[in-house]
Amino acid sequence: MEDYHISKGKHFYTIGLSYKKADAEIRGHFSLTEESKQRLLEQAKEEGIDGILVTSTCNRTEIYGFAQHPFQLIKLLCEHTHGTVEEFEKVAYVFKNKQAISHIFKVGTGLDSQILGDFEIISQLKVAFIRSKKLGLVNAFLERLVNAVIQASKRIKNETEISSGATSVSFASVQYILKHIENISEKNILLFGTGKIGRNTCENLVKHTRNNHITLINRTKDKAEKIAGKFNLIVKDYADLQAEIRNSDILIVATGAHNPTISKELIYPKKELLILDLSIPKNVSDDVHELENVKLIHLDHLSQMTDETLERRRQFIPQAKEIIAEVENDFNKWLETRKFAPTIKALKKKLKMMKDAELDFQRKKISDFNDEQAEIVSNRIIQKIMKHFANHLKEDSQTTDESLELIQKVFHLEEVTK
Repeated sequence: MEDYHISKGKHFYTIGLSYKKADAEIRGHFSLTEESKQRLLEQAKEEGIDGILVTSTCNRTEIYGFAQHPFQLIKLLCEHTHGTVEEFEKVAYVFKNKQAISHIFKVGTGLDSQILGDFEIISQLKVAFIRSKKLGLVNAFLERLVNAVIQASKRIKNETEISSGATSVSFASVQYILKHIENISEKNILLFGTGKIGRNTCENLVKHTRNNHITLINRTKDKAEKIAGKFNLIVKDYADLQAEIRNSDILIVATGAHNPTISKELIYPKKELLILDLSIPKNVSDDVHELENVKLIHLDHLSQMTDETLERRRQFIPQAKEIIAEVENDFNKWLETRKFAPTIKALKKKLKMMKDAELDFQRKKISDFNDEQAEIVSNRIIQKIMKHFANHLKEDSQTTDESLELIQKVFHLEEVTK
């Protein structure tokens, strides 16, 4: 990427891990809170990195950025999470330059999502972009790249049906309940945690179970009350959690904490209870499995649920790939123009100097010299010359390097473009 005059970093990298090779526990080790993302970016800036994006969801944690070596980015990730370099190396991936570009297109358009066509990641990318831009960590390349990925995502949503039908972790959890619990409308359901996944799950519960016995608990009670008001549900204090678990037939945990929020001690062992843990890292302690009457299901299991909706979505993968290829190709063409941008800029400057010198000479020779007309004519000639050079460089990418070298030699631009 050093030929493209974009960044101090030599290459553009994607480093990260996802559900494909890293289980929920390992993904939890590398998950980033909002605060740790901010600290990571601030450290990146101190270390001289000038273009970087950071995303962390329940299914993946990734850093996109410019660096001399990918270890600069891996080190940043490990320093701001509980993960180690050794763990990272076992399950991670590192993509460089064009491969890294292709990867962000796949991720941002839902083709690499655990549930095909889940476009939640594009909003995460937008948030990551805004966060980095506020810190001055977005260069022209990242701005153009993120906008291109957003464009591809929009086109796939509008031109294909890859995201049609209701399929998400929250929907899958409700589908699981409907399949495995009889007389669901009569069961007591407790939803602990009302973040984004919690809200979506609540909506799906109300819509598909027709259950009037849904209780919400959140550490911050007013957040739960806002959702409860919308659906006319019950809200209990966080202090009532153990008592409410005892009264429940189904417990859905979507707290998003970095340590387990539900322990074995909180659960009444003599009553049957289904627990769905929709959190990364896991928010229900593993020792809960020891309780005979409790069935614990984690979101990794829910995400593997395949149904007709997902089968139907797969039909649109080739169409989505065509759209990605088209938008990615346009981005790469723009990237190629970056290669010769300094030469074109230097050539324009040189032609302007030649023009100014010639107009000065003619001004002294011609008594009624018309400055205004001379400027208009000469600027138009320069513009036409520049257009010819730019078009040649764009169209003949096979000989771009040779053409740049020739232009630099003919117009003595070697020093200017170094």
